[in-house]
Amino acid sequence: MKKLKSLSIVLAALIVLLTGFTFAGAIKAKAAEPVKGVVMMAGEDAAASAVAAAAGDSATGSKAIAAAIAIGLAALSGAMAMGIAIAKSNEGVARQPEAAGKIQTQLMLGLVFIETVVIYALIVAILIVFVL
Repeated sequence: MKKLKSLSIVLAALIVLLTGFTFAGAIKAKAAEPVKGVVMMAGEDAAASAVAAAAGDSATGSKAIAAAIAIGLAALSGAMAMGIAIAKSNEGVARQPEAAGKIQTQLMLGLVFIETVVIYALIVAILIVFVL
């Protein structure tokens, strides 16, 4: 049982990391696209605009990594919390089968709240990337 729990935690962590890095890669690819309508300037203005463009790409990449870490941690902690809640509810039903209905209702309510926190983290990650 402990091996299965450890394996599920490791697999969840890998999925979260891969999803986060995929998300960050997509944001970086979008940031690397050339900007249409940019006119080349001569002299110091060109150098200043090149530095500003490089700083903008770096900031967008940092935002993508921050968003990926935020949603990754939220998904990982949400998955672990759901697993613990389900395990404890199964233990409660095994101890008192006559209370299964009440336990199931409380379990579903708790899972909804846990999933809501993960959705809030997704919204924050989207705001980090596109608004800040």
